[in-house]
Formats: sequence, C-alpha cells, structure tokens
Amino acid sequence: MDAKTGANIKTGKFAVGDRETTFPIYEGTIGPSVIDIGKFYAETGMFTYDPGYTSTGSCESKITYIDGDEGILLYRGYPIEQLAEHGDFLETCYLLLYGELPTAAQKADFDNRVTHHTMVHEQMSRFYQGFRRDAHPMAVMTGCVGALSAFYHDSTDISDPTQRMIASIRMIAKMPTIAAMAYKYSIGQPFIYPKNDLDYATNFLRMCFAVPCEEYKPNAVLARAMDRIFILHADHEQNASTSTVRLAGSSGANPFACIAAGCACLWGPAHGGANEAALNMLREIGKPERIPEYIRRAKDKNDSFRLMGFGHRVYKHYDPRAKIMQKTCHEVLSEIGVKDDPLLDVALELERIALHDDYFIEKKLYPNIDFYSGITLKAMGFPTTMFTVLFAVARTVGWISQWKEMIEDPHQKIGRPRSSGAHQPLPSPTSDHHGRNDIYRAGAARRAAASTTSAARIAGTLDPTSIMASSRENASTWRRRSGVSPNSGSSAAASFSAVQLCWSSSGTTFSPSKRLVRMIEGSRFKIPRPTARYSSAVTL
Repeated sequence: MDAKTGANIKTGKFAVGDRETTFPIYEGTIGPSVIDIGKFYAETGMFTYDPGYTSTGSCESKITYIDGDEGILLYRGYPIEQLAEHGDFLETCYLLLYGELPTAAQKADFDNRVTHHTMVHEQMSRFYQGFRRDAHPMAVMTGCVGALSAFYHDSTDISDPTQRMIASIRMIAKMPTIAAMAYKYSIGQPFIYPKNDLDYATNFLRMCFAVPCEEYKPNAVLARAMDRIFILHADHEQNASTSTVRLAGSSGANPFACIAAGCACLWGPAHGGANEAALNMLREIGKPERIPEYIRRAKDKNDSFRLMGFGHRVYKHYDPRAKIMQKTCHEVLSEIGVKDDPLLDVALELERIALHDDYFIEKKLYPNIDFYSGITLKAMGFPTTMFTVLFAVARTVGWISQWKEMIEDPHQKIGRPRSSGAHQPLPSPTSDHHGRNDIYRAGAARRAAASTTSAARIAGTLDPTSIMASSRENASTWRRRSGVSPNSGSSAAASFSAVQLCWSSSGTTFSPSKRLVRMIEGSRFKIPRPTARYSSAVTL
C-alpha cells in the first residue's frame, strides 16, 4: 500500500517516561516495514540520531531493491543476473527510466535517441583545455558535467516533463563522450568523436582507445564485458552518491548540477573509488609470495591494513554482482591472454585464498564487484584513475532515474536533516564593551561561514576551489525559493548535507569549515547509506 493513502495503517508506540506517542507503520511491496517518524520532533521534542543513515528509509522508491542478507539485487523487480546475462545496457537504462522493459519498437526508438545525442557541444573541447594536463580524469569529469547546464538551457526546467526526459537522454548519451574526452586529455591524445553505427559500449571503447592514425578494430568480448560492467553499476538503491543527487535535486537544482554532485561523491575511495583502492592494495602487496603476510595483517585487529575489494556494507551474503563480474573477469583475461602481469597473479591468488580461508568465509569477506571490476578494467587497458569515471558513466542512469522519481513525487520536499547539539560551548558573557563586540563579530562570522558552507553543499564537489566558487549561485537559488535571509546559517540544510555526503566518501584532508572537520573527526563518522521503502509496480 502507499504510505500516504492511510489505508490499513499499523502503528508503533514510542514511550519516554509517562509519555507515549504513536507513529504509523507502512509496508512496502518487499523488504522491511518502515515507521513514519516525520512528526517525531513535533510529537516528542526529540530528534532521531542515525549516523550514516544505517536504519533510515529516506524515500519511497520503485526503482531498486536490495536484500543484503540474501544477496538479492532487483532493478524494477528484475534480478540483476537476468538483466546482465540476457540484456544490454540501454535496455537496462530504459527499464530504470520508464519502469518496464521495452518492446522491440520502443528499444529501437530509445537506442536511436541516445545514439544521436552522444556528441557534445564543440565548445566543450575548449573547456577541457582549461584543466592542467595532469588533472585527475574524475576532476575533469565533475567539472565538465556541471558545465553542461551552461550549454543546454532548453532542458533545465525541472517542472517540464519533456525537458526532464530530454535532460535524461542527454545525460545517458553524453557521459561516455565526456568520460572518453577526459581520458584522452589525460594522456595527451586527440579526442575521438562518437560513431552512430556502433553500440553504446563499443562506441565508448573506440572513443577511449582509437587513434586517428589507424582503424579501430572492436573486440566483441571486451565490448560485452564493458556493457556488463555498465549494467552491474547502473543503480544501487540509496547509496551515498544517489542520496547526494536526491538531496541536491530537492532544492530545485538543475539535473546537470545534481549529476555533477553525484560524480563528486562517487569520487571518494569509500564509494566509487573502491575498485581503484583495491588495485592500489594489490600493488602494495606486489607479488603472490607476500600474500600470507598481508592476510595475517588483515586478521590483526591492531594493524591498520585492510583488504580492499572484500565484503560489502550492504551485502551480508555474496554480492550478486560479483558472481557475474567474476565470470566476466575471467572471460576478459582469457581473451587478452595476460600471463605475465604480477598484479593479476596477486589478484588471482588472493581470490583463491579468500574463497577457501575459514576466516574470510566466517566473516563473509567474499571478493566483491570492486575487486573483479578493478582487475577487468586494468586488463582492458584502463588506468586506475579512470575506474571511478567508468563507474560514473554507468551510474548516471541510476542517478537520473532516482532524481526523476523524486521530482515527480508529489510529497517530495527539500531535504533538511538535523544535527545533534554537540556544538562548541558559547563564549562566556563579558561586561567589557570591546569583549561584547568581539563576541558579536564572532557570531556574525560563524553565521556567514555557515551560510557559505551550506551553499557549498549544493555544488557537491570534492574540489575545494569549486565548492566555494560554485556555492554562491546555488545557495542564492535555494534562498530565493525558500525565502531565507542571505546571512542565515543552518545546522544541516540540504546543501550542507550534500557536501557532507560527498565528503564522507572521500579521502581528502581539506575542509572549508570547522563543521566538516568535526564530521570527519567524529568517532561515529561513517559513509551515509540510507535506504528506501520499496514499492514496486512489478509483481515479484
């Protein structure tokens, strides 16, 4: 039933002392029930406290369902295994966007629309030249995606369903081109334009690896592997980057800005950068003979070393995507015939040990999708700096589907979490005139800093300069919509919350405000991972 219909409402009781309050309980199509605490503060005078949103359903969604205990992942009710084995990426895109698999005619029309939107504005090529030649491709990607709103004004009106769909198609179509251009720029090669007679994955590989000097010869095995990687990463419920996109979108920001925010959050090694971190770990190990040493260190609670690419915060069982990725990984290795790469030797031996070692089995530390995808992408010729970029290409359809669902939800409102009152103590009162002025000035400075930093969260980029530079325009937009004073500060407004979501996934040490420092240094700090109440229209 719909959480808002009020039919067959169950209730749960919350008691503190002699006071008892009742809250409605709703059931989704599948998965745990949820208790509606929207009026919790009004009824009890208290906030709920859930660092990382581990027990929080932040929205109602029909897109993706995860059962971590059983190792189940569904896109619109369809098991990921079936979609990866029997479909292609654009078919999965259609499913996520529209809620059902396409007919042959619908598929042909959708493929045609995406294919004919793959080119980017020619002035974008000059935009790339503004980056240093050694810039990280993800930094280039984040900046260029946000810049799309400066080129495509005819699809930024989020209240127009037609413009929303045009923006969705453009994002899915142009992300591979933007990603390939970021890669080509990083290695000093000329950009390769897309070809409309190639499928999505093959076109992307060609734009990455072709050169003007010779004809590019597509490899069907590698193209199929790339397509599967895109399918497996297309969406993953309310993870940190998806929540960032929704939170940024809740302020009314245009879709290009929202996807740029998702890219920024994805960049963190605790999120989209996990496969890059797994490859870096393999480099640290160096050779198979050193694996037992690192296994011992991983088992030692007092050792800071952690095995990357094993286990998953959501999946307490084997990651269903990892099973498919394992098969794909070995297909790619067999096709390429890699036999003398010490890094791959380390990876395969570590995989063998992890699948048979009692410690790994007991702790359910199975190799996850990041482990296998990292090996696969390296074997295909991608540098580790491109791994998160490829993740962003795949996840774009999930982000845009979640953003679209949120915008079309009549009950959606601007995201506005709250924080607990563990703030610095206020300065002690003073009768000194100059002392009072100092206190007043300090308070004004704190309010101004809070407002600026809150604005930075809408931009949602991990680059400090971009955060502070792009904060003003987005913040002023939100303030105009909300009628908020320009100098007002907020403890956890949507914009500041989006930056915290981005920062939670990153390994960066820069912080534009003391509040971000407190978040990073907090003993309970963890990457936010809310969930959703799943209400699929598909009969399961």
